[in-house]
Amino acid sequence: MNLDAKIPEGSLEKKWENYKKNAKLVNPANRKKLDVIVIGTGLAGSSIAASLGEMGYNVKSFCFQDSPRRAHSVAAQGGVNAAKNYKNDGDSVYRMFVDTLKGGDFRAREANVYRMAECSLNLIDQAVAQGVPFGREYGGYLNNRSFGGVQVSRTFYSRGQTGQQLLLGSYQALMRQVGKKSVALYSRHEMLDLVVIEGKARGVIIRNLDTGQIERHAAHAVILATGGYGKIYYLSTLAMGCNGSAIWRAHKKGALMASPSWIQIHPTSLPQSGDYQSKLTLMSESLRNDGRIWVPSKENEQRSANEIPEQERDYYLERRYPAFGNLAPRDISSRAAKERIDAGFGIGPLKNAVYLDFAKAIKEQGIEKIKEKYGNLFDMYEKITGYNAYEVPMMISPSAHFSMGGLWVDYELMTTIPGLFALGEANFADHGANRLGANSLLQASVDGYFIAPYTIANYLSGDIHTGKISTDHIEFEKAEQEVRAQLHRFSNSKGDKTVDYYHKTLGKILYDYCGLVRNANGLKFAISEIRKLREEFHKYVHIPGTEATMNTEIEKAGRVADYLEIGELMCYDAITRNESCGAHFREEYQTTEGEAKRNDEKYQFISAWEWNNNEIPLLHKEPLSFEVIQPIVRSYK
Repeated sequence: MNLDAKIPEGSLEKKWENYKKNAKLVNPANRKKLDVIVIGTGLAGSSIAASLGEMGYNVKSFCFQDSPRRAHSVAAQGGVNAAKNYKNDGDSVYRMFVDTLKGGDFRAREANVYRMAECSLNLIDQAVAQGVPFGREYGGYLNNRSFGGVQVSRTFYSRGQTGQQLLLGSYQALMRQVGKKSVALYSRHEMLDLVVIEGKARGVIIRNLDTGQIERHAAHAVILATGGYGKIYYLSTLAMGCNGSAIWRAHKKGALMASPSWIQIHPTSLPQSGDYQSKLTLMSESLRNDGRIWVPSKENEQRSANEIPEQERDYYLERRYPAFGNLAPRDISSRAAKERIDAGFGIGPLKNAVYLDFAKAIKEQGIEKIKEKYGNLFDMYEKITGYNAYEVPMMISPSAHFSMGGLWVDYELMTTIPGLFALGEANFADHGANRLGANSLLQASVDGYFIAPYTIANYLSGDIHTGKISTDHIEFEKAEQEVRAQLHRFSNSKGDKTVDYYHKTLGKILYDYCGLVRNANGLKFAISEIRKLREEFHKYVHIPGTEATMNTEIEKAGRVADYLEIGELMCYDAITRNESCGAHFREEYQTTEGEAKRNDEKYQFISAWEWNNNEIPLLHKEPLSFEVIQPIVRSYK
């Protein structure tokens, strides 16, 4: 299979401009003839649905939550990046491009990364116009702060609830189009399959989660904006409902899956406190601007944090990475924390955490200033843990968070199935092997507001004479029968183990063998164990109730069935990449100082996997070429 990324001609700075100049258009009268389905109502989904509705297309928007506002974009805390250089500290589009490419360990396309940095300039103005209450300085100017992996201040924020505020902005835009009847909104509806007709994406099979009814919906193009699959680890920063099923069902219909093993482990999550937990809580990376991370210098320390004198504390990020210190990128910071914890220097009841200490910042800036910056985060921490972080250091630990992998897309954000687009975290496109903090809200927003409206129009221009797509087509019938058969199997499965049991077991296998560190023997073992677990799941899982009514267990069963297949592919992807890069750290490939050791000669490519009916998946490679900046050894020391 030839993977054509469709990179436009011209210099890096001109590629997106050249694309827009030459892209085909659809005139307003013809847009009314074209139908588009959007799955997901997070930042990417709501922004593209609102944009296409405003342009005059007929849009159907689906989400499994009870309201579009419940999409998981709401959980993002720390900020959104934009290279506007308001601090006059040397930032620029080019600087942001370099930081992002380097932060992803040179495993992303130059053209995509540069376009994201370029489009960032317009996003802040768009958000302010929507009423997003960004933090401001005393004089009224928008304020910025730093995030990991950069040495400038380019992160715009709304205290610790930036994702929520941005989502409210895109939600308002979406609901305006719902009110104008250009967008039909379907909440509590879950996509269960993609319909492909004559090689093109032409619709979806949907289950109404309140009634159990199966529905067919047809369109000229389908857009997946369903987020990532980090919840595969069970314990993660993601909500319980987050899943990878939409992109995985599309993968099984022919869309290639790219770099599935590149999963980001976030360094500042609250640590696990017991087996009863279903998720972990994210503490914003913005806290690392003022908080200092440390562990005791003595193993198995029993004293409380405030009893440990300064000379007996190891500020290990400042020691190991002096140029960036506590703002080292997420993959490096997480591995460094795990190394200290595994070496016996962990703190907390389970010895599974490190300290994030604000004593120095409070002394220098005053407690009111810290409250102004992070007050809601400190309040959240105290509600969950019972500790006052103004008086004692926070306890944090690495946790599964963001998936850099996703559906393979070209420059137009179209998958290997014509007419199927993937936006935001559902695709692999912009972050390489590691995502820099505050780039996720950016990617989701610019994909929906500024990129996909051009690229989807370019595709739809060839469909203005197609006419309505009929849901009576045999492919709709086949897809619906496959969905019904799976639901029926689940409803008749009355084994003795819960869906959560299998999810937790899978998550532990992946965290132990395909998590922060990996090695060949562990990955082979994980593949074997996941296969056994999948067979056991289909024999012994217990599903109460039926598929004909509201049934949250049958929803979870479908998602975990997909996770069992995604997890195996993650391990295949990890075992075939004999190098360490970004979030993919193979123990066999590291420097004498314990840092990641890339192999650009053999592995400077994107791994794109083809579904092979539960046999060994088929690997395709998209070579990466760097014309503007040559890959360098990634160092933050």
